[in-house]
Amino acid sequence: MGAAFFYKLTRNPVETTLPILLEKASAAGWRVLIRGTERERLEKLNELLWLKPAEGFLPHGMSGTKYDSYQPVLLTIDSPPVNEARCLMCINEADVTARETNDMERVCILFDGNSPAELNHARNQWKTLVAAGCEAQYWSEEKGKWHMVKKS
Repeated sequence: MGAAFFYKLTRNPVETTLPILLEKASAAGWRVLIRGTERERLEKLNELLWLKPAEGFLPHGMSGTKYDSYQPVLLTIDSPPVNEARCLMCINEADVTARETNDMERVCILFDGNSPAELNHARNQWKTLVAAGCEAQYWSEEKGKWHMVKKS
């Protein structure tokens, strides 16, 4: 049974935080599905990941090709974890279900803490997942370093 980790981004954008979390997931041996709601934003993240230094490169791809199942990191809007992902990372108010949370090793919900819409969406996701019995942790970077604020 997995857990949902909520990351309230107030100092660094998704473009900075996501690669760090991807490296940690890769070190744990997990394949990752990155779910967003805007294809254009996912394409920019895809490009960003290609530009990483060679020593920190993580193989990845956008969904919609015949190679989706081979990708250690797959960026998508609506694809199921065809790459056998053990970690789901949601950005841009992408939804996650309690079943998905329980099926994964980890679910990471990254949201802009300065955006009322994203903050509200994250709060609703927290309430829904905790009410369904999922373990959840709320992390913040407001004090400069990441620290856990709340645990279900």
